[in-house]
Amino acid sequence: QVQLVESGGGLVQPGGSLRLSCVASGSIFSIDTMDWYRQAPGKQRELVASITGGGSTNFADSVKGRFTISRDNAKNTVFLQMNSLKPEDTAVYYCNARILETDGGNWRDYWGQGTQVTVSS
Repeated sequence: QVQLVESGGGLVQPGGSLRLSCVASGSIFSIDTMDWYRQAPGKQRELVASITGGGSTNFADSVKGRFTISRDNAKNTVFLQMNSLKPEDTAVYYCNARILETDGGNWRDYWGQGTQVTVSS
């Protein structure tokens, strides 16, 4: 089995920063793309940022220049550094990873349980 666990969410004032982490564990053979999504109340889940195994990144227009994504392949961990936070960044943030398990089979997408980020004064 594979498990993704996020951490680092919390309450921050506008203009502040937070760093989210997501660790993948279990029967992992390889990890391809790792992503961060978010879902605000009453809205659909949206892709915030993604990073490939080779380190190529992609960001939603709404976070470009403010958020960065990185990964530590040795630790199966992906990070989301969020700077200049705005109230509209308030959401539950989810980690997603495309993983091939050690028992073979197909690549599958796995999700974490989510971590709440609230930006408010």
